[in-house]
Amino acid sequence: MPALRLEIFDTSIAPDGVPQPLVEATVVEEAKVASFEQGYSAGWDDAAAAQQGDQSKIRADLARNLQSLSFTFQDARTHVLQAIKPLMLEMVSRLLPEVAHEALAPTVLEALMPMADDLADAPLTVVLNPSVRSQVEDLVTQATGLPMVIEEEPSLSEGQVYIRFGTAETKVDLDRVTSDIANAVRAFFNLNT
Repeated sequence: MPALRLEIFDTSIAPDGVPQPLVEATVVEEAKVASFEQGYSAGWDDAAAAQQGDQSKIRADLARNLQSLSFTFQDARTHVLQAIKPLMLEMVSRLLPEVAHEALAPTVLEALMPMADDLADAPLTVVLNPSVRSQVEDLVTQATGLPMVIEEEPSLSEGQVYIRFGTAETKVDLDRVTSDIANAVRAFFNLNT
Protein backbone atom coordinates (compact mmCIF):
# COMPACT_ATOMS: atom_id res chain seq x y z
CA MET A 1 0.00 0.00 0.00
CA PRO A 2 1.43 3.30 -1.06
CA ALA A 3 2.15 5.98 1.63
CA LEU A 4 -0.61 8.28 2.35
CA ARG A 5 -0.17 11.74 0.91
CA LEU A 6 -1.97 14.71 2.34
CA GLU A 7 -2.96 17.53 0.20
CA ILE A 8 -1.37 20.90 1.00
CA PHE A 9 -3.71 23.84 0.94
CA ASP A 10 -1.02 26.39 1.57
CA THR A 11 -0.62 28.60 -1.42
CA SER A 12 2.55 30.25 -0.35
CA ILE A 13 5.31 28.11 -1.70
CA ALA A 14 8.72 29.58 -2.23
CA PRO A 15 10.28 29.40 -5.68
CA ASP A 16 12.62 26.71 -4.49
CA GLY A 17 9.60 24.51 -3.69
CA VAL A 18 9.79 24.84 0.11
CA PRO A 19 6.48 25.74 1.65
CA GLN A 20 6.45 29.08 3.52
CA PRO A 21 4.49 29.64 6.72
CA LEU A 22 1.30 31.59 6.39
CA VAL A 23 2.24 33.87 9.31
CA GLU A 24 5.55 35.57 9.81
CA ALA A 25 7.65 34.40 12.79
CA THR A 26 7.74 37.90 14.27
CA VAL A 27 3.97 38.07 14.18
CA VAL A 28 3.81 34.72 15.98
CA GLU A 29 6.31 36.00 18.59
CA GLU A 30 4.34 39.20 19.05
CA ALA A 31 1.15 37.17 19.47
CA LYS A 32 2.90 34.97 22.06
CA VAL A 33 4.13 38.04 23.97
CA ALA A 34 0.67 39.65 23.79
CA SER A 35 -0.94 36.43 24.99
CA PHE A 36 1.59 36.21 27.84
CA GLU A 37 0.94 39.83 28.83
CA GLN A 38 -2.81 39.31 28.67
CA GLY A 39 -2.58 36.13 30.76
CA TYR A 40 -0.22 37.78 33.25
CA SER A 41 -2.53 40.80 33.56
CA ALA A 42 -5.58 38.57 34.01
CA GLY A 43 -3.73 36.56 36.69
CA TRP A 44 -2.66 39.74 38.45
CA ASP A 45 -6.24 41.08 38.40
CA ASP A 46 -7.55 37.77 39.76
CA ALA A 47 -4.96 37.80 42.56
CA ALA A 48 -5.79 41.42 43.46
CA ALA A 49 -9.52 40.65 43.48
CA ALA A 50 -8.93 37.56 45.65
CA GLN A 51 -6.79 39.58 48.06
CA GLN A 52 -9.42 42.33 48.22
CA GLY A 53 -12.08 39.70 48.92
CA ASP A 54 -9.91 38.17 51.66
CA GLN A 55 -9.34 41.57 53.27
CA SER A 56 -13.05 42.36 53.17
CA LYS A 57 -13.81 39.02 54.80
CA ILE A 58 -11.14 39.58 57.47
CA ARG A 59 -12.52 43.08 58.20
CA ALA A 60 -16.05 41.74 58.49
CA ASP A 61 -14.92 38.91 60.79
CA LEU A 62 -12.94 41.35 62.93
CA ALA A 63 -15.88 43.75 63.22
CA ARG A 64 -18.20 40.88 64.15
CA ASN A 65 -15.73 39.60 66.78
CA LEU A 66 -15.23 43.08 68.26
CA GLN A 67 -18.97 43.57 68.48
CA SER A 68 -19.30 40.19 70.19
CA LEU A 69 -16.54 41.14 72.65
CA SER A 70 -18.28 44.44 73.31
CA PHE A 71 -21.52 42.68 74.18
CA THR A 72 -19.58 40.20 76.32
CA PHE A 73 -17.85 43.05 78.18
CA GLN A 74 -21.14 44.85 78.75
CA ASP A 75 -22.77 41.64 79.96
CA ALA A 76 -19.87 40.94 82.32
CA ARG A 77 -19.91 44.51 83.62
CA THR A 78 -23.65 44.33 84.22
CA HIS A 79 -23.33 41.03 86.08
CA VAL A 80 -20.49 42.36 88.26
CA LEU A 81 -22.41 45.53 89.08
CA GLN A 82 -25.54 43.54 89.93
CA ALA A 83 -23.45 41.25 92.15
CA ILE A 84 -21.89 44.11 94.14
CA LYS A 85 -25.03 46.23 94.28
CA PRO A 86 -26.39 44.70 97.53
CA LEU A 87 -22.97 45.04 99.20
CA MET A 88 -22.56 48.67 98.16
CA LEU A 89 -26.09 49.61 99.22
CA GLU A 90 -25.59 47.89 102.59
CA MET A 91 -22.29 49.72 103.09
CA VAL A 92 -23.93 53.02 102.26
CA SER A 93 -26.86 52.45 104.57
CA ARG A 94 -24.97 50.96 107.55
CA LEU A 95 -21.26 51.65 107.39
CA LEU A 96 -21.29 55.19 105.99
CA PRO A 97 -23.39 56.69 108.84
CA GLU A 98 -21.06 55.11 111.41
CA VAL A 99 -18.00 56.45 109.63
CA ALA A 100 -19.62 59.90 109.44
CA HIS A 101 -20.43 59.77 113.17
CA GLU A 102 -16.80 58.94 113.98
CA ALA A 103 -15.60 61.70 111.65
CA LEU A 104 -17.81 64.42 113.14
CA ALA A 105 -15.39 65.71 115.79
CA PRO A 106 -12.34 65.75 113.46
CA THR A 107 -14.44 67.49 110.81
CA VAL A 108 -15.56 70.16 113.29
CA LEU A 109 -11.92 70.63 114.32
CA GLU A 110 -10.91 70.97 110.68
CA ALA A 111 -13.58 73.63 110.15
CA LEU A 112 -12.40 75.50 113.29
CA MET A 113 -8.71 75.69 112.44
CA PRO A 114 -9.01 78.37 109.73
CA MET A 115 -11.04 80.49 112.19
CA ALA A 116 -8.50 80.03 114.98
CA ASP A 117 -6.13 82.56 113.41
CA ASP A 118 -8.81 85.26 113.53
CA LEU A 119 -9.85 84.52 117.09
CA ALA A 120 -8.55 86.67 119.89
CA ASP A 121 -10.13 86.00 123.24
CA ALA A 122 -13.68 86.01 121.92
CA PRO A 123 -15.50 82.81 122.69
CA LEU A 124 -16.42 80.43 119.96
CA THR A 125 -19.99 79.12 119.90
CA VAL A 126 -20.61 75.53 118.84
CA VAL A 127 -24.23 74.48 118.38
CA LEU A 128 -24.79 70.72 118.28
CA ASN A 129 -27.00 67.80 119.24
CA PRO A 130 -26.59 66.86 122.95
CA SER A 131 -25.64 63.27 122.10
CA VAL A 132 -22.37 64.30 120.38
CA ARG A 133 -21.39 67.04 122.84
CA SER A 134 -18.72 65.14 124.75
CA GLN A 135 -17.14 63.76 121.58
CA VAL A 136 -16.82 67.19 119.95
CA GLU A 137 -16.03 69.16 123.10
CA ASP A 138 -13.20 66.86 124.18
CA LEU A 139 -11.44 66.89 120.82
CA VAL A 140 -11.81 70.63 120.16
CA THR A 141 -10.71 71.63 123.68
CA GLN A 142 -7.80 69.22 123.62
CA ALA A 143 -6.60 70.26 120.15
CA THR A 144 -7.10 74.02 120.24
CA GLY A 145 -7.54 75.25 123.81
CA LEU A 146 -9.85 77.96 122.41
CA PRO A 147 -12.49 79.50 124.65
CA MET A 148 -15.70 77.83 123.63
CA VAL A 149 -19.39 78.04 124.42
CA ILE A 150 -21.38 74.94 123.58
CA GLU A 151 -25.07 75.21 122.92
CA GLU A 152 -27.13 72.07 122.74
CA GLU A 153 -29.89 71.99 120.18
CA PRO A 154 -31.94 68.76 120.18
CA SER A 155 -33.55 69.65 116.83
CA LEU A 156 -30.18 69.17 115.09
CA SER A 157 -29.27 65.69 113.94
CA GLU A 158 -26.15 64.00 115.28
CA GLY A 159 -24.27 64.83 112.11
CA GLN A 160 -24.99 68.58 112.12
CA VAL A 161 -22.90 71.20 113.93
CA TYR A 162 -22.91 74.99 113.60
CA ILE A 163 -19.76 76.92 114.48
CA ARG A 164 -20.22 80.65 115.16
CA PHE A 165 -17.66 83.33 115.71
CA GLY A 166 -19.16 86.79 115.84
CA THR A 167 -21.26 87.15 112.71
CA ALA A 168 -19.48 84.38 110.81
CA GLU A 169 -21.00 80.92 110.86
CA THR A 170 -19.85 77.59 109.43
CA LYS A 171 -22.04 74.55 109.10
CA VAL A 172 -20.84 70.96 109.29
CA ASP A 173 -23.54 68.63 107.96
CA LEU A 174 -22.29 65.07 107.66
CA ASP A 175 -25.86 63.77 107.50
CA ARG A 176 -26.34 65.67 104.25
CA VAL A 177 -23.03 64.39 102.89
CA THR A 178 -23.96 60.82 103.85
CA SER A 179 -27.36 61.21 102.20
CA ASP A 180 -25.80 62.67 99.03
CA ILE A 181 -23.32 59.79 98.79
CA ALA A 182 -26.07 57.21 99.31
CA ASN A 183 -28.22 58.86 96.64
CA ALA A 184 -25.29 58.95 94.22
CA VAL A 185 -24.58 55.23 94.74
CA ARG A 186 -28.26 54.33 94.26
CA ALA A 187 -28.47 56.54 91.16
CA PHE A 188 -25.33 54.86 89.75
CA PHE A 189 -26.86 51.41 90.08
CA ASN A 190 -30.23 52.58 88.73
CA LEU A 191 -28.51 54.18 85.74
CA ASN A 192 -26.54 51.00 84.97
CA THR A 193 -29.62 48.84 85.27
